[in-house]
Amino acid sequence: MGESNVPQSFGSLHCHFVFSTKHRLAQITGELHHRLFEYVGGIVRNQNCRLIAAGGTPDHVHLLVSMSRTLAIADAVRLIKTNSSAWVHDTIGLHDFQWQQGYGAFAVSYSNIERVKAYIANQAEHHRVVTFQDEFREFLRKHELEWDERYVWD
Repeated sequence: MGESNVPQSFGSLHCHFVFSTKHRLAQITGELHHRLFEYVGGIVRNQNCRLIAAGGTPDHVHLLVSMSRTLAIADAVRLIKTNSSAWVHDTIGLHDFQWQQGYGAFAVSYSNIERVKAYIANQAEHHRVVTFQDEFREFLRKHELEWDERYVWD
């Protein structure tokens, strides 16, 4: 029997992650903006995932990730946040940089990838009229998630 008889598993799992800097401090500016997303791309690749799109504003990020079928969402976010904040501290020298504790993770169907990529690319324009908090609340409403304002923001 040849290799063609080996069972295979497949996954087409795409996730839109959204999270802010601690207290929504505007720290992701200038050169850090592009370098941070390059570094996050490496973190994601090291987990057998693929960063499809990345963007945001000085106080928050949006990441569209094609997930490995073996990596849990919570583990992916933990690795991204922990490793990227350590990199910002050590390489950039921004020692007070922190991510908020929480995050949003929203499933994206394959048919909606281009639409989400466009949304992420349009963040600067979008946030001229909408705050991060209002945007995040809208994501929660749209996905019919319940939340308690006391525990969403840090």
